[in-house]
Amino acid sequence: MQTKLAGRRKTHIIDTEGPGTLIGEKINPTGNKKLSAALQADDYEFVRQLAMDQVAAGADILDVNVGVPGFDEPQLMKTIVQIMAETVEVPLCLDSPNFEALKAALPLAPGRPLVNSVNAEETSLEKILPLIKERDCAVIGLTIDENGIPKDVDTRLRLAGKILERAARFGIGAEDVIIDPLVLAVSTDHETASITLQAIERIRAEFGVSINLGASNVSFGLPERHTLNQSFLALAVAAGANCLISDPFKLSMTLRATDLLLGRDPFSARYIGHFRAMQGTKS
Repeated sequence: MQTKLAGRRKTHIIDTEGPGTLIGEKINPTGNKKLSAALQADDYEFVRQLAMDQVAAGADILDVNVGVPGFDEPQLMKTIVQIMAETVEVPLCLDSPNFEALKAALPLAPGRPLVNSVNAEETSLEKILPLIKERDCAVIGLTIDENGIPKDVDTRLRLAGKILERAARFGIGAEDVIIDPLVLAVSTDHETASITLQAIERIRAEFGVSINLGASNVSFGLPERHTLNQSFLALAVAAGANCLISDPFKLSMTLRATDLLLGRDPFSARYIGHFRAMQGTKS
């Protein structure tokens, strides 16, 4: 199953049978004091450089989140999306729980963007899905509802089915809904990563859709986060995840190595090509 996205000049296909897609996570002020300060100071050159650096590091798509407390998020999202459209050629992923911010910024996103996200709550389904259909874009569907994030695999599977069924009612095909079964920090629940991996396998087997994860969430609150993130990424991709919102500076090589070892990189072309590109940026 293929999800076709486009930026200003470049297209990208999220493919259940192809290599993994990396969505660069760094344009997000949560936990990033430098970016938060830059957004508050209207320092858009910092944002431009961060976008270009992520693409150079291997990001296929760029996540755009501008949730700075106390700021007009719809207006700030419009501004940053315009800047991204001028700066990079890859597709954008507009990331906000704020309906008004998405509504304001989607018309400014070039090509065919991705939206992060809709969830299984009735209010979210009824507001976000018509917006997705109107703009003709794709969306990430989170397996969470009014009761919070399910602790079991069966409920996550049921919520994934609910999102896909409701999307179909609005005329949105399964190829344009990327399910995110959610991963929480293992520091607070040692079984959460295992449950997520099982959910990935079940959702892929049941629905055949693309599956996304915020891969860096798993290591929050623990030392040596990079090691945990690398390990979880490889396990998640092997289980069936093919789209990851993560740090391209640290995990792009891991994703390509995982694809190679799973037989998704003929002649090691992507792995070697990315290695050479990274060596070029260091010289």
